[in-house]
Amino acid sequence: MSSVIMAQGFVLGASMIIPIGAQNAYVLNQGIKRNHHLTTATLCSFLDVFFISIGIFGGGALFTQNQTLLTVVTLGGIAFLSFYGILSLRSAFQSASDSSQSESTQLRGRKAVIAGALAVTVLNPHLYLDTVVILGSIGGQFEGSERWSFALGTMLASFVWFYALSIGAAKLGPVLSRPAVKKSIDIVVAIIMFIIAAMLTKELLSRGLL
Repeated sequence: MSSVIMAQGFVLGASMIIPIGAQNAYVLNQGIKRNHHLTTATLCSFLDVFFISIGIFGGGALFTQNQTLLTVVTLGGIAFLSFYGILSLRSAFQSASDSSQSESTQLRGRKAVIAGALAVTVLNPHLYLDTVVILGSIGGQFEGSERWSFALGTMLASFVWFYALSIGAAKLGPVLSRPAVKKSIDIVVAIIMFIIAAMLTKELLSRGLL
């Protein structure tokens, strides 16, 4: 296996994963709360590995050629991102007493945390674009062991980033949980979610699918 190609895969994979989105926001919040944060990081990493594998080893055309499937996934993503943004705004502007009370109720069980991680991943159209289509089209240009090297590099980037984000958020939890800091994070996350949802809606409108 080529270490150079693996490094290329790692850098490209990181460039796709690191820009904040629904997945990163969810991992960050679970890390701050220390609420099954390592489970969240593990699941998001393995889901990325699954979709990267589909893309690099031949499944990218499924999404680029099937407009109905892409539209359904995009609509689901718009609905979820909008809902997530509303929840973040609600969290940002609730009173201090309500905030302290809700912190205890927001510590959810493992099954609920896993369901949330699945939602921010599977209902995220950008994930399909980044992992299946873009990484898939680039990785598909390699042959044999070089393709495996590229794939392993991109997969490693996912594990390194999500665990670093989760553990880092947990370590900085006392600082990030301060009311002013938490409010700022919630507002930023909400704005990002609304922007992504608006971009996806605009894309569907431009294609005449809405």
